[in-house]
Amino acid sequence: MAVLPTGRATKRTLLNFLLLGPLSVRLNAREVHVSAPRQRVVMASLLLNANRVISVDRIAEYVWDNAPPPSAAATVRTYVMRLRQSLGEHASARILTRAPGYLLELGEHESDLGQFTAHRRRAAELAERGDLEGSSAELAEALALWREEPLVDIPSRRLRDVEGRYLQELRLQTTELRFDAELALLRHAEVVPELTRLVRKHPLREALVGKLMLALFRSGRQSEALDLYRRTRVLLVEQLGAEPGAELRAVHRSILSAHDRPRTPDPLKQPSTAPEAAVATVPPAAWERSCWPSPAQLPSVPLPLSARSGALARLQHFLTTGTMPAGMVATAVVTGRGGVGKSALALHAAHAVRASAVHGQLYADLGGAARPLTARAVLPRFLADLGVPRDEIPEEESERESLYRSLTAGRRLLVVLDNASSTAQVRPLIPGSGGSRLLVTSRRRLADLEGARTLLLDPLDDAGSLELLGNIVGPARIGAEPRAARSVLTVCAGLPLAIRITGTRLLERPHWSIGHFARRLTEAPRLLDELFAGDLGVRPSLDADHAGLRQTTPAEAGPAAVDPAEVFTALGAAGACSVSSSRVAVMLGCPEAQAEEALDALVEANLLGAPTEGRYRLDALLQAYAVEQAQAAAVGRHDHPYRRAG
Repeated sequence: MAVLPTGRATKRTLLNFLLLGPLSVRLNAREVHVSAPRQRVVMASLLLNANRVISVDRIAEYVWDNAPPPSAAATVRTYVMRLRQSLGEHASARILTRAPGYLLELGEHESDLGQFTAHRRRAAELAERGDLEGSSAELAEALALWREEPLVDIPSRRLRDVEGRYLQELRLQTTELRFDAELALLRHAEVVPELTRLVRKHPLREALVGKLMLALFRSGRQSEALDLYRRTRVLLVEQLGAEPGAELRAVHRSILSAHDRPRTPDPLKQPSTAPEAAVATVPPAAWERSCWPSPAQLPSVPLPLSARSGALARLQHFLTTGTMPAGMVATAVVTGRGGVGKSALALHAAHAVRASAVHGQLYADLGGAARPLTARAVLPRFLADLGVPRDEIPEEESERESLYRSLTAGRRLLVVLDNASSTAQVRPLIPGSGGSRLLVTSRRRLADLEGARTLLLDPLDDAGSLELLGNIVGPARIGAEPRAARSVLTVCAGLPLAIRITGTRLLERPHWSIGHFARRLTEAPRLLDELFAGDLGVRPSLDADHAGLRQTTPAEAGPAAVDPAEVFTALGAAGACSVSSSRVAVMLGCPEAQAEEALDALVEANLLGAPTEGRYRLDALLQAYAVEQAQAAAVGRHDHPYRRAG
């Protein structure tokens, strides 16, 4: 498949895979020569991630095979600039600069890979409607796009390992789907030659072996089919130390019992005139969705809030109607500080769009920064939930990822990943291209998750806070003490977690008035000690943000950089509720630019409000936590330089 230029195609044009039509760019009328090997790697990286942002760091990994020099980022930018110059004004406009890297805009029909994906999607739709003839034709069109090995002329072992293996697996999987359709259409004799060639090339690929056994048997060649099984079994035992899998053993048993008797279609009768017979013969396993498990793993959620109705509607709209370019999965990231209600909103949206996820919903809590769960731990469960026997799940992590993408490609699943702490956790769990949706919640913005739609969730406003507290303790109790209720909610700073804890404590102590609890909150020596109920607490949530802040402080910033955690402690020591970068520069005795960088890091870690009119603000909860950090670090002494600078 000429996804990328190979051999003479490199010297001729980029027509096989780049721009056609929309920009009226006819690259076959103008010679385009990308001769520099590393520029070809950059171009390949952009093309294989078309319509998604690919970071400069990822491109550098491909260009220098996982060993980029210190100047890699600057060099990559130079390569992109030269590519734009080579492509000309109209074509180069498709390469956009998007943090943290670049994005190549490419329509579905402007590359072989995009057309290939479109044919696969149409084949799946036709098969689900029972039109196996049309499905087989679409798959044949998809496979006809393959002309040469992908990436053969791209000098990057890393790129070939990551992307090349995926493309080869996609091609084989599509070939197997076409064989399934052909067998169901009683064309067993016609597929024997091609299946024989592929089995010789992939003798340990049991799916191909099983299809060839069926085709041989139905063509009246039972002894050859059984001999093929014996030879395959010997190879598996000798090379892998494993017996054939359950599916191949089932084919063998079926042939031995003559349960699947050989049949030859009447040459005067077209298979398309009897679709029922064709489907009844052997439904293609990969298209027979009804025999695949349909996981339904979404946890329950509390009552929805009218204050979140707008955000919920936007999220639902994207998950149900959002269209993505070929090769991409519609991905939404709900982000915000700990306890703001990200998980609740995401799960409300997930439950609301369940009907569109016809093949099920997968859910995993990735544990956040405090106890992150890796994809290596999640993938085996997801694969088992999708029907893979546990003893057949690959040990190699890259093989697990490939199998997961293969199983989910072309399906309409909803995958919900709650509490992600990094993009590295999420990437291996992105389902294969097709109609699936991915919904992620994270305290971090995950800006390097290519192509994701981000929804920032702010704390509740006054009306939303009152509604939530009223849902817990009852509107009558709120109505009896409206001023005290507002005092309590002011301390809670619109944070749903704090409001739920407050409501729970009031429910547990019906003899408390809301006014009494308001006084406890405002007079407590340590406010956060009051905001605990059962296993819920505001302090652990803030601890997780603070721990994440320390983990993500860039080591390369140098010894002169200001530690954001130190700035946060200093704000607590000074009892600040708002601060400017110039004030912090004076407090810490550092340049204002460094102070601003540290304050922005605190905003990113959800330990400080975004600046308005040059001032960064701490709400009551953040103030209380900053004071605790200052006390723990013993910076409240009168002779500390922070105090003297105030």
